[in-house]
Amino acid sequence: MKHARIAIDGVIHTATEAQPGHVRLADGRILAEAAVTWLPPIEPRTTFTLAINYADHAKELAFKAPAEPLGFLKAANTFVGHRARTLRPVDVAFMHYECELAVVIGKTARGVRRENAYDYVAGYTVANDYALRDYLENWYRPNLRVKSRDTCTPLGPWLVDRDDVPDPMNLTLRTTVNGVQTQCGNTRDMVFDVPALIEYFSSFMTLAPGDLILTGTPDGIVNVKPGDEVVTEIEGIGRLVSTLVAAPPPPTPI
Repeated sequence: MKHARIAIDGVIHTATEAQPGHVRLADGRILAEAAVTWLPPIEPRTTFTLAINYADHAKELAFKAPAEPLGFLKAANTFVGHRARTLRPVDVAFMHYECELAVVIGKTARGVRRENAYDYVAGYTVANDYALRDYLENWYRPNLRVKSRDTCTPLGPWLVDRDDVPDPMNLTLRTTVNGVQTQCGNTRDMVFDVPALIEYFSSFMTLAPGDLILTGTPDGIVNVKPGDEVVTEIEGIGRLVSTLVAAPPPPTPI
């Protein structure tokens, strides 16, 4: 099943997919997708993000595939929902999307073996992990200004139950910018697959329900600008839309 969190007149509701382009609320009402405000389908707890986890993306950046997962943490302030606006700082020369399969942890996990890893997954969603390359200091573990900016990680629309995704390691990922396809890949090309990532992170820290693993992006990243509509889509998971807008000047320090 596909689950969502939406807001109507400031009140948060849970919803499921009624039919393409429509949601069904718990009270039975069916509303058009455009008639609601979409929130991230979960409120992420700890978010793990992977750098260079697709072999073709490593080649695109002229790097060798890493010997172990290159993980870093992402702040909660960066998440927004489907159809939201993402702010592009006016002083940035290069900002790009990253279509990523996001894995939602469903129960406490510590010392998990890869053969048991899927038992700890609640489901999957789509992430668009925008990056601001102007501020990049370390390709392997990007800093906060690159990966934790306000509004720069659209998430959703749906949380899809684990059992409704028979093979998460064989899903097509696509990105379009203003209707033109710019990125296409498949989760089978991950350097470290979902079970490997759960085994790795749980080997040195406890994962909890609501934790999120963003699994990296394939090649095909291009610069995006205010006014661009970016659609990141993963087969069987969902189609996530975001629009770039120019960020206002930063507030005057007080």
